[in-house]
Parts: sequence; C-alpha cells; structure tokens
Amino acid sequence: MLVQFAKWGNSIALRIPSHALRELGAAEGTTADLSVESGKLIVKPIHQQPRYSLDELLAGITEENIYEEYFADAPRGAEIA
Repeated sequence: MLVQFAKWGNSIALRIPSHALRELGAAEGTTADLSVESGKLIVKPIHQQPRYSLDELLAGITEENIYEEYFADAPRGAEIA
C-alpha cells in the first residue's frame, strides 16, 4: 500500500488506513515506538494495560455485582471465634 508524507502543522505525517490500524490492534491515541532500521521506518504500537485508581474500581461496585461473603468449608483453625 502506498501512502504519502504530508505537512501537518510544523510536522510531517503519514495517514495510516483504518484496515492497517485494525490489523495492528491500534487506534487514535495509541502510543507507538518509532525507529529507523536499515533505511526503513518501523512503527510498533505499544499496548498498555489500562490503569485504574482504587476510587474508580470501588465506583464500579453495585448491588447487582457485589457478592455475598461466605465460607466454602468449615473453619480449620481459630478463624472464627
């Protein structure tokens, strides 16, 4: 596939077709590592795991998705006094 370098503000950009992004598993906002190897431009998307704060995780708890506390077997020591 042929693409063309184009001016974008004070930079030069390449438009990446959506089917190529899907194949890479990348989208707008994806971070990528850019390097040049043997005269070839190499772009490697970096797929980062989402980061959540404790407050965000706790905000996701509802009456519908919270589990009741229970013990699957009998106490084996002094867990319950």
